[in-house]
Amino acid sequence: MLIPLLRTYLTPYKRPIAIVLIFQFIQTIANLYLPGLNADIIDKGVVAGNTHYIIHTGMIMLVITVVQVVCTIIAVYYGARTAMALGRDLRAGVFGKVETFAAREMAELGAPTLITRSTNDVQQVQLIVFLALTLLVAAPIMCFGGIIMALRQDIELSSLLVLVLPALMISIGLIIRQMRPLFRLLQVKIDNINGVMREQIMGIRVIRAFVKENYEAERFGDANRENMDVAIAVGRLQSMMFPTVMLIMNVSVVLATWFGGYRIGSGDLDVGTLTAFQNYLVQILMSVMMATFMLMLWPRAEVSAQRITEVLETEPSVLAPDDAEQLILTGGHIDLRGASFAFPGAEQDVLHEIDLIARPGETTAIIGSTGSGKSTLLGLIPRLFDATAGTVMIDGHDVRSLHPENVWTSVGLVPQRPFLFSGTVASNLRYGRPEATDQELWDALDIAQARDFVTKMPEQLNAPISQGGTNVSGGQRQRLAIARAIVKRPPIYLFDDSFSALDYATDAALRAALRTATTDASVVIVAQRVSTIRHADRIVVLDEGSVVGTGTHTELMTTCEVYREIVLSQLTEEEAA
Repeated sequence: MLIPLLRTYLTPYKRPIAIVLIFQFIQTIANLYLPGLNADIIDKGVVAGNTHYIIHTGMIMLVITVVQVVCTIIAVYYGARTAMALGRDLRAGVFGKVETFAAREMAELGAPTLITRSTNDVQQVQLIVFLALTLLVAAPIMCFGGIIMALRQDIELSSLLVLVLPALMISIGLIIRQMRPLFRLLQVKIDNINGVMREQIMGIRVIRAFVKENYEAERFGDANRENMDVAIAVGRLQSMMFPTVMLIMNVSVVLATWFGGYRIGSGDLDVGTLTAFQNYLVQILMSVMMATFMLMLWPRAEVSAQRITEVLETEPSVLAPDDAEQLILTGGHIDLRGASFAFPGAEQDVLHEIDLIARPGETTAIIGSTGSGKSTLLGLIPRLFDATAGTVMIDGHDVRSLHPENVWTSVGLVPQRPFLFSGTVASNLRYGRPEATDQELWDALDIAQARDFVTKMPEQLNAPISQGGTNVSGGQRQRLAIARAIVKRPPIYLFDDSFSALDYATDAALRAALRTATTDASVVIVAQRVSTIRHADRIVVLDEGSVVGTGTHTELMTTCEVYREIVLSQLTEEEAA
């Protein structure tokens, strides 16, 4: 997976990669040329006592060294820029893909692994590219060039390479073979740590309320320990790599010195030639050592590339057809006809043949017991996921024939768990309509019964909001989310149990104000509280994923036993009447 991923994302950087290759080639050739000059100084300068030759050749070596340093700096600079750009593009690609995911894909992959894949996994691929451009490019040039130069010095001494190189490659191959599955497991353990930590941060109030700090500390400790165990196993294998290479390298130098010493004694070999050969031998083995360092990281980068590719190749379940028209939906007419929904692999439908209508100026309420499919039904309208059977229509258009952006633009959604973004009150309210004026924001806050607490904040509209809205109460967070939907002014408002954190007086005042502000829009409310929906123009009763009653409160009290049971569980007979 790593090579195809790099082939795709490195295509725009052919020019800087070419620059890296050229300068790495020059500096490697220069590096290979130096031992030969050193041998000439020994044989033709030191042995012969020719000081002029030593100085002249030394100056040439100095110039070559300067060229080598300059080329290395340029190559590393462009290599680093290319690697960093690749990391930026990969993160943007993963983020852009995740932005297209529907609720189904988000549930299948999960937030912890998506965070890990867009951070840690991208860093592993970025690191392997940086090292490849700065080390791996030079390694084969140095290896093959060193072999050629060693053969030029002495063929008989070069026979040592026939023994050394296979021994080195076999040893490294056996170690790397055991590392790849451990790297995959290591990334999974990192996912687990992220998942546990994210859960604990989000649920810190519950943890403290139930005095579970020690239990959660043990959970995190277990996840951390599992990651440590795998990391130690990987570290043990990695720790064997360099000693193995160094052992073979030192043994090779000793053998070359021993064998070369006999030949020097017999007059078949010069001292400078042996010195040059030893330098080339070290260069060859160093190039293998650099490649070894790369191969240590390669399995982990390959695993990370596979995990990134899984995200990039995941096709979102909510897509626009190729012939979809760009439409602006302003009518607010909603029609569900025989709509059913089932999760992949489920034995039965969550929703079964739902018929529902909502019209501008009317409030349609959905009520039912826990697990009856209310939120799932509401999610079909903005196309958070697609119906598996039947149709969902807005203004007479099947939502599956439209661009998802056109559908989302026509909807103001307040989810069951309202989420606020880090910023200010104003930036959150303008999230759906950036051009909204301050007066429009205050009007929306009035409708949402939120003006009082916003006014009390020192900065008012510019008051800071922390990520998730954790610096305001649950009721304040819900009212700000409702105000955000009102500022958008969509033709369709969807409220998914969005009044549950409000007291009865605030709930009643908000609904009264909302009715006057949404006279030209369709309002669909999911609620558990009967008082919230009893005055709705139309009430849809769900039971086990099917519609068991539709009508007004008065009609359903006499015609729908399920609705009657829900009402009487919250109100007395007199209050219900």
